[in-house]
Amino acid sequence: MDEVLAELAAMAADGTKSTRSGSKPSLAGAALRKAIMAIWCLCFCGMQWRAIGQLCDIPFNTLFTLFARWTRLGLWCRLLDRLRRTWRLACGDNAEPSAVVIDSRSCRSAPSCFERGFDGGKKINGIKVHLGVEKHGIPLAIDVTPANVHDTKGIVPVLRELAGQGFRGSALGDLGYRGKRLAKAGQKLGITVKPSARGCDGKFLPTGICWVVERSFSWIANYRRLNTIFERTKEHLVAFIEIAFVYILSRRIKRLIAEEASA
Repeated sequence: MDEVLAELAAMAADGTKSTRSGSKPSLAGAALRKAIMAIWCLCFCGMQWRAIGQLCDIPFNTLFTLFARWTRLGLWCRLLDRLRRTWRLACGDNAEPSAVVIDSRSCRSAPSCFERGFDGGKKINGIKVHLGVEKHGIPLAIDVTPANVHDTKGIVPVLRELAGQGFRGSALGDLGYRGKRLAKAGQKLGITVKPSARGCDGKFLPTGICWVVERSFSWIANYRRLNTIFERTKEHLVAFIEIAFVYILSRRIKRLIAEEASA
């Protein structure tokens, strides 16, 4: 919560208007902190907007409007990038990675979801989340497609987002990312796609840092709203994934500060 408030203050200093204009006053103080906690509970517990509004005594349309505005302004993406760089520097690494790990995960979705497709391999009717993570498992790029989109096509927007951030290096993936078309697309963006086998006889074999993306998917599986997808826009689903990793990083950094203070 403190990290979100700090990022909101930074956005206000940058001239980004994070609050709406109108006759009603914007949320501030304890009400703003309660709204931030309600949005996190929505992601973690998988509650409905109306239910969380009744529990926190804030109209659900106010909460949803606040969440949608912050998502549109890129609050969660900015906060995740800042915390990721802070964590990497605290671990003794460079702020930006030299290699990323790419993978996807199919999730069931409701009929009201923004997109839907059937994954014949996993027998899942829903969407597919594509991640590009660094060695600590924190995503640098996220994209969502219907579950029937092949990995070699669904990962291209992730590679474009990585290239837009200035990343030039290797993208490590499983054998599902083989193919000359994907390799050429990566070369045009300055990214080398390196597929490798991660299993043998049905058993998972960790290869280098390729296993970290599997751990990232297991982390977000703890958030109920990210198990069965109900979001009606792709941007809101990506925002909830970013919120989950913001919470994970915030806890890590807070624990690290406490350990340094006690040492």
